[in-house]
Amino acid sequence: MSPSASAPRPVEIELKYRLRQAAAGDRYLAADEIGGFHPITPVRSTQLEDRYLDTGDGALARAGFAARLRQTAKGTTVSVKSLARRGGNGGAHRREELEGPADRTAGPRDWPASDARSLILEQCGDAPLVELVTIRQLRRKRKLQSADTIVELSLDEVDAVARSRVVDRFVELEVELVEGDESALDPIDAVLADDPGLAISTGSKLEAALSAIQASTGRRSKRAAAFLALIEPEATRAVEAASEPDAPAAEGQEAESNEPAVGAAPESKPEPKPESESASASEPEAPRLVAGKTPGVLADDHIAEAGRKVVRFHLARMLAREAGTRDGVDMEELHGMRVATRRQRAAWRVFGDAFRAGRTRAHRKRLREVAARLGAVRDLDVLLEAADAYRSELPRAEQRALEPLLRGWRDHRDDARRLLIRELDSDGYRRWIDDYSEFVRHEGLAVQPVSPTQPHRVRDTANSRILAAYEGVRAYEAVLRWADVETLHELRIAGKWLRYTLEFVREALGPEASLLIARVTALQDHLGLLNDADVTAHMARSYLVENAGDLSQLESAAIARYLVSREKEVARLRRTVGVPWRGVAGVSFRRALGRTIAGL
Repeated sequence: MSPSASAPRPVEIELKYRLRQAAAGDRYLAADEIGGFHPITPVRSTQLEDRYLDTGDGALARAGFAARLRQTAKGTTVSVKSLARRGGNGGAHRREELEGPADRTAGPRDWPASDARSLILEQCGDAPLVELVTIRQLRRKRKLQSADTIVELSLDEVDAVARSRVVDRFVELEVELVEGDESALDPIDAVLADDPGLAISTGSKLEAALSAIQASTGRRSKRAAAFLALIEPEATRAVEAASEPDAPAAEGQEAESNEPAVGAAPESKPEPKPESESASASEPEAPRLVAGKTPGVLADDHIAEAGRKVVRFHLARMLAREAGTRDGVDMEELHGMRVATRRQRAAWRVFGDAFRAGRTRAHRKRLREVAARLGAVRDLDVLLEAADAYRSELPRAEQRALEPLLRGWRDHRDDARRLLIRELDSDGYRRWIDDYSEFVRHEGLAVQPVSPTQPHRVRDTANSRILAAYEGVRAYEAVLRWADVETLHELRIAGKWLRYTLEFVREALGPEASLLIARVTALQDHLGLLNDADVTAHMARSYLVENAGDLSQLESAAIARYLVSREKEVARLRRTVGVPWRGVAGVSFRRALGRTIAGL
């Protein structure tokens, strides 16, 4: 027997209020008592991503249901809720709800068995499901209790997303009955209804999101209008009155026909569109990660969560640079994206042992591949920029003589960029971004279990990590006087790990950490210039050897002089490495380092 014809379905009972004043929500989260209910758990935060689905002709909506795929740290679940709200006064909403496990990359027939899956198959058959809207939420919640009744109070900061754009933002306060008598909600409902900072929410988040899509995109949102008509006819008429009425039906249908189906392959020949619309519609939707000014690592953070903060911070920066990297107009965009990937890889080196290797291996592997693609382009950008600076001071004839070398490097750079864009456009990259973003959003995911007596906080473990990184740098003191370029490159890498280890916990270390980081950075920059000059010399020499028969005497001589200039620069930087080295190896640095880590 199908779930729709069997015993009554579970009913979700909750109070829903929209915030008019931002402070109202925080006031109730922090309250010691609300309508006779008292907190029994601390406030916890989680990120949720909900994709609302239906068939192209709205089979679920016509039957009175809405289907939602929710991605959390624990996996993917499907919920099917009734659209009709029955009974309840004030802010109370009552809806039937079925839940079950799901797979966001497969169709419903391939999901594990559940009542929710059965209901979807009963109403939709084999028709593919398409995405109506994505709703992302930062949810802060805690449980409260009064006698035998337990409720969960949540404050949801909601972003409604369509075609990779946020079309609406709002904050909602919800109180869901977890256990006990529904009538026990009345005192809380009375308190909330009397608060001028709140307004009763008359519809669901799905309705609000679809209304926002219709209002913001007008004639191109035929699907949003159609589903609103099924869900809430009165609201739909109000929105349609404000939208553009002059769009032909065929145009709207064509615009909506490119929505992806759940578990279905993309169409091989999409209909052509105007260039600007096609670009925005075809680009995959990027997760919205927001980076503050710093990662925000604190001394009492679990070492795994400190690492997650650092990775999240630099992943957000990486994604913020992706559009500029694709454009290719400003090479600093690609530089910034590469730096962000380097910081993430360094974070995995510093904090990686706090996570389960098997659960994070795929993230680290893909990150390494993306970093390699970015590095191949960036390294050639640096070479070309330095060569252009050298050439700008030469006579016109000498400048022309260097052109074959630079043209060859530009060709290599263009090839590397094509491979990079192919990587960024790949389905595998987008799936990785989606999964990786979920990993950095959710506390506790893939963390190695530790006992209470194992060192696991930043203040317990950062000292040894910093000192180990510093020991890795000091070890070069015995060989620095006669170190070759390869050894100095290894010192540069050791200095980079020390710098990143300090930077990642800078806020926990205190203000003196900035001076330490500046000195390590000075050494790293000096050795970086040496490495760039050495690489340039090697590439110029290889070009001369490989193209000896194709170069004129003037061209060969000009490239050889550039090669010699780079070798002289390598020698100069080797001779002068002692100055930045003393800034890191000297007694003043060691004393400052000791004071800094002693404060943890």
